[in-house]
Amino acid sequence: MRTEAEAAGPPLDPGDFVQLPVPVIQQLYHWDCGLACSRMVLRYLGQLDDSEFESALQALQLTRSIWTIDLAYLMRHFGVRHRFCTQTLGVDKGYKNQSFYRKHFDTEETRVNQLFAQAKACQVLVEKCGHRCFCRTPDYQGHFIVLRGYSRTAGSIFYNNPAYADRMCSTSVSNFEEARTSYGTDEDILFVYLDS
Repeated sequence: MRTEAEAAGPPLDPGDFVQLPVPVIQQLYHWDCGLACSRMVLRYLGQLDDSEFESALQALQLTRSIWTIDLAYLMRHFGVRHRFCTQTLGVDKGYKNQSFYRKHFDTEETRVNQLFAQAKACQVLVEKCGHRCFCRTPDYQGHFIVLRGYSRTAGSIFYNNPAYADRMCSTSVSNFEEARTSYGTDEDILFVYLDS
């Protein structure tokens, strides 16, 4: 007779499966998925106080147009060790005609480029990563999610999607990479670390 553990197969190497208990927080509007993801990360790190979060949004002048660089500044504001990897150090002018960016592009271009220019002085770690964009041209609207784990054996990742309040999601690594490298994302990844 086999034990339950034996029936499940050989034990997993600790590097084969990770699932962090990051809480799910639903976004409130169509534009605040990045802020909801920031709340998830800060709550996981034990640093989320709603009034402090609202004060930080005001101090950083974050409104309805949230870029990944804004989230990097938000992590820095809370003293969270981070690293922001992107393929575009500033605003890609090609986004000017994308519907998601079109309305506020001119004012946002100046603001976002200024954040990139001041990042080093503000201790916001930004790195240019390799250029591997699929260079698709559909009208793509990016979306922020929080990666919370993976299964190497299954070839899948686990993530929180702020569009849902009640579930952890999963997808294949290849589906994730296809979405992450689509035109309109700059292939942005904001790494956050437990030790601040």
